[in-house]
Amino acid sequence: MAGRDHEVLVVDDGSSDDTQAVMGARIAAAGDGRLRCLTHDRSAGQSAAIRTGMLAARSPIVVTMDGDGQNDPAYLPRLADALEAAGPGTALVAGQRLKRTDTPLKRLSSRFANGLRQAILKDDTRDSGCGLKAVRTEVFRRLPFFDGWHRYLPALVLREGHAIAHLDVVDRARRHGRSNYGIVDRGLRGILDLYGVWWLRRRCRRVPTATELAP
Repeated sequence: MAGRDHEVLVVDDGSSDDTQAVMGARIAAAGDGRLRCLTHDRSAGQSAAIRTGMLAARSPIVVTMDGDGQNDPAYLPRLADALEAAGPGTALVAGQRLKRTDTPLKRLSSRFANGLRQAILKDDTRDSGCGLKAVRTEVFRRLPFFDGWHRYLPALVLREGHAIAHLDVVDRARRHGRSNYGIVDRGLRGILDLYGVWWLRRRCRRVPTATELAP
């Protein structure tokens, strides 16, 4: 993020590796308060980790990425630029992965899940699972939270009355850790989540614009 006033937030979701020691040394070496690390006392999942970072962020725009190396950080400034260029009516720019590096079975299951989600939620997003996203912080903090909600951010942002945009990104092979998502368990939970988000959107009336009278 060269040339930008920024901070870097790392969320350690209760890992058993040496993340805390490495981050502690790097924070001490940086010494300017722009590198921060938040740690969970136990593993709570990706949605909880994203929420922790968003609640702690001090910037009006936050750009997210996964920590497994599949997301290329070169896209972070591009996502922020795209969100700023889109104007205040747009609250989310979502990365859309090209050249997926997952197994054929996982790519097939993701394609089916994304197609079903689009058909029901009409969120115009072909890849909601990409970790690369730029979002306006104050809008993000208003979204209803549940485990797995990071896969429904486009639909939830649309529910708040804001527009979304997309940016194609190139996927990379996983460099760290292993996936905690199984095809069967994710599919079963996804059905319930999809119904829940559909219900939330259906029960939300048109979001009004509020104006405060001057004294």
